[in-house]
Amino acid sequence: MATTEPAPLTPGARRVLDAASELFYERGIHAVGVDAIAEAAGVTKKTLYDRFGSKEALVLAYLQGREARWREHLLAALAERPDPGVERVLTVFDAAEAWSTANSPRGCSAVNARAETTDGAVLTEVEREKAWQLGLLVDLCREAGARGPEDVARMLMLLYEGAIVTVGMGTFDRPFARARDTAREVLASALR
Repeated sequence: MATTEPAPLTPGARRVLDAASELFYERGIHAVGVDAIAEAAGVTKKTLYDRFGSKEALVLAYLQGREARWREHLLAALAERPDPGVERVLTVFDAAEAWSTANSPRGCSAVNARAETTDGAVLTEVEREKAWQLGLLVDLCREAGARGPEDVARMLMLLYEGAIVTVGMGTFDRPFARARDTAREVLASALR
């Protein structure tokens, strides 16, 4: 299935999306109304609706924008370690730690959105994002030569997602480093 790039955003739409992204991440999706977004963006509600059509469409644009930036960050980190193996798989945890430090002190935007959503397009988007992440881990585990790469990837996904939630909760320091250490043990076992 071919996909097309979305049309470039007008300056007003960019301000709306930037303001919404900051507010949604900082306060939560349901806590932020379109009035607050329009005010923060310096536009009218009419401009917001003209550019995005609905709050749900704006939420989707927010999630898709963060996901696109995360993927770009992760794929760049993986490109720096092109040789298949354990270290390439563990790069996911290194990239996630760097990303969360710079961009996600409140945890994963998709996980946070999922906590507020039970159905609809937002849930579908979150599921799509997480399926991509799991698929990437399966591919990396397969490339590394892990036995049962799907099962190994699921274990790594649990570690990865647990670290994301721990970042957001602030339960303890450097959860991705701890998850990485455990992931190394899982991979070592799968490569024996």
